[in-house]
Amino acid sequence: MTELAENTEHLEDALPLGPESLVWRYFGDNRMYLIGPRPAVLQNMLAELGQGVYDHSTFFADTAERLKRTIPPIFNTVYGTDEHNAGTQVRDFHVTVKGDMPGPDGQPAGRYHALDPDTYFWAHATFVEQIYYFADTFVKRLTDAEREQIWQESKTWYRRYGVSDRPMPATYHEFERYWDRMMNEVVVAHQTARYGVGYVTKGFPKPKAVHPLVWKLVAPVFNPLAAFLTTGGLPPRARTLLELPWTDRQERRYQRFAAFWRSRPVNWLWDRLPMKVRYNGYAVRAYERG
Repeated sequence: MTELAENTEHLEDALPLGPESLVWRYFGDNRMYLIGPRPAVLQNMLAELGQGVYDHSTFFADTAERLKRTIPPIFNTVYGTDEHNAGTQVRDFHVTVKGDMPGPDGQPAGRYHALDPDTYFWAHATFVEQIYYFADTFVKRLTDAEREQIWQESKTWYRRYGVSDRPMPATYHEFERYWDRMMNEVVVAHQTARYGVGYVTKGFPKPKAVHPLVWKLVAPVFNPLAAFLTTGGLPPRARTLLELPWTDRQERRYQRFAAFWRSRPVNWLWDRLPMKVRYNGYAVRAYERG
């Protein structure tokens, strides 16, 4: 049976993406910036994925430019249609991302490939988990039914990439077990992940497109906020592995900050803002298309 046939056969066990889906409702919400770079950091904590980024990406040379190239195809996968989306484009970006895993003695300790099913699925899992974390932390407490719905919709999303769905859990509860195992037993403090959160203690590097004088004025405000959102938005296990400073007092501040955004008045106000304020352009165009 071909991979395409396998994916088609499985469509009946998933839910569609579209205007009524929860994935659409939350993934393109501009409040998503409040979680910081959670999915990117967690992705790079899988050794094989972090090594692929280290060896092949422009992430270190120009982080902002790399994100600008990466994010649009992901959104176009989620907010595309079953017939027209960027899923296979995203997949094909990774065909040549492969190489040797370095061993403790400097010698190769196995191979990695971005399209290895377990590696590729982990990247997807961090994007789905960001929806759960964002919605539950900054919008509303999700019900069990909503969590399952998001998971079933995410399976349609993943299958748009056209890669093996062998590692994909069947239900949300299975995904929870998968996530806990990955966080507690598999992820590591890979140097790519460490670099990605280095600005928490060192300050954010000036983006190439920003004038030095402008950055000098912006950085004193931006850096503390970025550090707060980045560190607060990571799981405790990730903070520990990456040795990020975080106190009980900061945790209380973060929880108050999150509760403010979840509050009924703030949600009431947010829901009455123009669509183009609440959602990014990919989501707005998708909702207009229907």
